[in-house]
Amino acid sequence: MPKYLTAVLFVLLSISAKAQTWEIGGEVGAAGYIGDLNVNNPVKPSGGQAGFFIKRNFDRYIALKLNYTYGQISGDDAKSNSQQFRDRNLNFTTPLKELSLMAEFNFMSYIPDAGKNLYTPYIYAGAGLTAFAPRTIYNGDVVGLRPLRTEGQAAEYAKNAIVIPFGAGIKYNFSGKWTVAADLGYRYTNTDYLDDVSGSYANKNQFGSKNVARALSDRSGEVTGVYIGAQGVQRGDYRPRDFYMFVGFTVSYTFVTDKCYF
Repeated sequence: MPKYLTAVLFVLLSISAKAQTWEIGGEVGAAGYIGDLNVNNPVKPSGGQAGFFIKRNFDRYIALKLNYTYGQISGDDAKSNSQQFRDRNLNFTTPLKELSLMAEFNFMSYIPDAGKNLYTPYIYAGAGLTAFAPRTIYNGDVVGLRPLRTEGQAAEYAKNAIVIPFGAGIKYNFSGKWTVAADLGYRYTNTDYLDDVSGSYANKNQFGSKNVARALSDRSGEVTGVYIGAQGVQRGDYRPRDFYMFVGFTVSYTFVTDKCYF
């Protein structure tokens, strides 16, 4: 867990002020990703997501939210509209465990059960850390891809990625101190391995007796009988970073007091 995020939040929340209120809530929705197996559709869902958050509202417009989300993304060349991707025949599923700290800004004055506006658009941005573990199905078994170094890496890529969340949404005070919101957010990451694909095919001889690693480095022949993954041939899209997306609905409760926001 990114301890620095918790430390920053603790310092901020330790500041006592009448204009601060707590808010807690949960979210469910869909997850998607933009990377080597989905290069051009930024709103394509490929899995689900759910999470919870605790928020500190500093005034009618500004809040700080600590958020935990579990999601899953996936990709499958066999289902692509591109013949080139279908020939490559790679696939993956990656669970994501994200802890993030985000600042939120309401465009309109908003106080559940106490303000004149029942709704407001909002935007948010922040920083976080995501644990990820790409895997695939091979011969009926779930296989973790990171330890296999399928592109001939000298070392395993990191288990965690730094992420920059940003997005927008709209919230609505539907009953008393209860708020429902819908938002769409993206996460810029510092890794290109959410899908275990990045650069070029490796020299298969370097895998030695690691038969599973060799087989999963180039899966094209599983379909065509012809393997296209010669050493140095492009395997990924050569873009340096992957993105992922969370879209969903949240329900939250705000602990509003008589002295809040004044």
